[in-house]
Amino acid sequence: MTGHDAGSHCYGIDIGGSKIELVAFDAAMQATLRQRIDTPRTDYAAFLDAVCALVDDADGVHDSVCRTIGIGLPGVRDHASGRQLSANVPALTGQRVAADLEARLQRPLRIGNDLQCFALSEANGGAAAGYPSMIGAILGTGAGGGYCIDGRLVVGHNGIAGEWGHWSIPASLLAKHDLPLLTCGCGLQGCVECYVSGSGMAALHRRLGGDAKDAAGVIGAAQAGDANARNALAIHLDLLGHVCASLVMALDPHVIVLGGGLSRHQPLYTDLPAAVQAHLFAGMRVPPILPPEFGDAGGARGAALLSRQAS
Repeated sequence: MTGHDAGSHCYGIDIGGSKIELVAFDAAMQATLRQRIDTPRTDYAAFLDAVCALVDDADGVHDSVCRTIGIGLPGVRDHASGRQLSANVPALTGQRVAADLEARLQRPLRIGNDLQCFALSEANGGAAAGYPSMIGAILGTGAGGGYCIDGRLVVGHNGIAGEWGHWSIPASLLAKHDLPLLTCGCGLQGCVECYVSGSGMAALHRRLGGDAKDAAGVIGAAQAGDANARNALAIHLDLLGHVCASLVMALDPHVIVLGGGLSRHQPLYTDLPAAVQAHLFAGMRVPPILPPEFGDAGGARGAALLSRQAS
């Protein structure tokens, strides 16, 4: 690839609680390279090394230094100090991640929230293309999302518009299902992420007497007839229905696009609308709830779109 035009391609890097993925895109936003590694969650130096190694490897493949790079980081960044707060990647909390990566890579970066990058991708050529407004709802290691109107992110005053993962589960719902008030990695209590994420689903199963290590284990046990697993799925569906109903009442999106590992659980698309409707008052309609067009690549694609919009 010698002589490759450095201006014709861009990188999107999606950083999550379990993996870091770099995807290179050409001028038509077609993926030309994809690399994925496990996320160093507790070692900040190892995290920086891992991201820089991915970029260096991609530059080597393209025989050029790409200067159009977008990165989706988990959590939120304090705009005054530049320090990150991340419940899913503890090593990032308190660190000036954006500044440190720019210093190491020696090029400007476009930094966004990983959940918002997913929403931006699905709003532009994805499952939400053509809808006036959308919510991207990721259900993976953590839970949260982003909000787009007319294909553009609504960021908000603190940069966290659409970050529903740290809304609180009502005390009445916790009592209904005999659930404890859990402390979230963000420092708040009762955050919906603790209950409706993939890890939250597994925790529900263990509380009911099961032993699933992750959401796939719960789903597999339920399919095999495990009563505790089926009960865990029913509770999870009710809690997620409440969350989505709250999104409808707060933002009234025209469509909700699911992402993360749980977006591959097909029964959600048939069962979730009724669970949402149960938490809405009469006359309100549940918007379409759709699977993602770009699957696990959505976050990286959205990060690349951020970089393109900024260049």
